[in-house]
Amino acid sequence: MAMTRVRPGRALFKTRRPAGVQAPDRDTAVIDWAAYIDGHRACTDTVADAVRLIRDGRLTPDGESAGFVWVGLHEPSATELADLAEVFGLHPLAVEDAIHAHQRPKLERYDDVHFVVMKTVGYVSSGPGGAEVVETGEIMLFCGPDFVVTVRHGAHGELGPVRRDLEKDPARLALGPAAVLHAVADRVVDGYVGVADAVMEDIDEVEEAVFSPERTDESRRIYRLKREVIQLKRAVGPLAGPLRNLSGRRFVPAEIKEYLRDVEDHLTRVREQVESYDELLNPILQAHMTQVTVADNRDMRKISAWGAIFMVPTAIAGIYGMNFDFMPETRWRYGYPMILVVIAMACMSLYRGFRRNGWL
Repeated sequence: MAMTRVRPGRALFKTRRPAGVQAPDRDTAVIDWAAYIDGHRACTDTVADAVRLIRDGRLTPDGESAGFVWVGLHEPSATELADLAEVFGLHPLAVEDAIHAHQRPKLERYDDVHFVVMKTVGYVSSGPGGAEVVETGEIMLFCGPDFVVTVRHGAHGELGPVRRDLEKDPARLALGPAAVLHAVADRVVDGYVGVADAVMEDIDEVEEAVFSPERTDESRRIYRLKREVIQLKRAVGPLAGPLRNLSGRRFVPAEIKEYLRDVEDHLTRVREQVESYDELLNPILQAHMTQVTVADNRDMRKISAWGAIFMVPTAIAGIYGMNFDFMPETRWRYGYPMILVVIAMACMSLYRGFRRNGWL
């Protein structure tokens, strides 16, 4: 790939902020940058200086740069990415995807630049109504011969810890941009594992609540969990293909391929775990709906039984309330007490019958 010279004065290449400090007014999307030579960080005042240091510095016997530049961005604007695209020769289609986000996990190649999209997930325990929510974001990587550009969308999946861990291992970082690619993929998959475990705890709680003696309505929570599982599946499932393809790319050193296969193995386990959640939630939902139906039928039986019991005094009172002249019982001295006894015995007989049959 022909190296593009850096033009000074670009909006993206501003003076460095202190490490770990992000300007409150979000004047730039650049979170951190550095040049890495033989696995060691070389700090510069601007991104442009880092690019010059690598491209104008020592070359390998093959004529390639002996190091690389790593630029990290968070939700950049079109202008900021356009600056980087001009410097690193990024394809317009990949740049457009990185700006708008909402992409499926994928791996694409544009000349000697690989564009990787990964979905990130985060578990938030303070969603609407105090509910647990699985949030998704994205991380895009542009991997070239002498640079890595990471573009992050969403509030989670921070890559600062990834950079710090890699800088503690210069030998691994000296393997080039592929080392960054593996570290980011490993971080993303570890996030899947943590969220999947949290969702599993929620499923266990719902299952315990459904089969507890107390009568609770868990249908809402079950449907919400099913929606969160779908979110997880959309993030986890499609990433298997890109990881598998990365293991066969020539720009990935053999040492990194071994690490990528380990990440792929972790991803497979998480994918199987997430897919099993549907198999768990479906019978839980069916059992809950069955319990609701049984409880409703039980309530209807009780209502019907009490209705039948109260129908007896109502019917008798209705008959004697018609005030016919030729009703002998109305002239009888013990007629009123006798009717009360008949009503009480009839109601008691019905009550005992319904109790014996389990209706009351």
